Amino acid sequence: MNRFSFFVLLSALAFSTLVQAKVFRNAYIAFEMPDDWNCNLEQTEWVCRSTKLPDMKEAIIILTAKEVGPTDSFEQYEGHLNSPIVSAAQKSATQSKVVYKAKSYLINNQKWLDGLHLGSEVPNYYTRYMATIKNRIAVLVTFSAHQKYYSKYSTMFYNAIMSMRVIASQNLANRPEMGPLRPGSETIGQNINAAMPADMYSGQDETKKSGNTTLLLGLLLILFAGLGYYIYRKKKK
Repeated sequence: MNRFSFFVLLSALAFSTLVQAKVFRNAYIAFEMPDDWNCNLEQTEWVCRSTKLPDMKEAIIILTAKEVGPTDSFEQYEGHLNSPIVSAAQKSATQSKVVYKAKSYLINNQKWLDGLHLGSEVPNYYTRYMATIKNRIAVLVTFSAHQKYYSKYSTMFYNAIMSMRVIASQNLANRPEMGPLRPGSETIGQNINAAMPADMYSGQDETKKSGNTTLLLGLLLILFAGLGYYIYRKKKK
């Protein structure tokens, strides 16, 4: 492939990505997401996911923001992300697995802290945490996907993260109609579980049922194969 053809191919791929993406924007952040994803406000959290099944149960993005308070600093966020998290939504006090410790990135001239956990919000889901502080506003964006499908959404998550821009104005905290923002006295992210749709948890049961069905079918195939071999040997005799 010559250089011109390679350039045309790259341009076509880039154009295709742009066509398929749309920009979500609220009072404090803007980022790109696939055209078939929508975001809805659930009290103070924005919940974004696919409009198609089964994709809507495989991955989700949740955004929340609050006024900066005593628990908001990059050092405190780093300490939190570097430790196992116990999800309030889980029946048992199972701690999450820290997949990688918090890293600091500059994205569109804004410092973000990035950490990845397994099982912190929903069992068997990876959740990538992106946290930042700007203009006395703390912002948290979580990107979650089932561990079976995380690779399917990793590129989409990466593109969304690289397009994130914090657009919160300096007086946003004084304009509640532009929010909604959680108060500074709270810890950012502590109510993310409540915004997680119920069908994300029901999908766990479906996954188990699917696994049990596959196991049962496998056992039946082995049984029938053994029976067929037995009948074949009987006929040979």
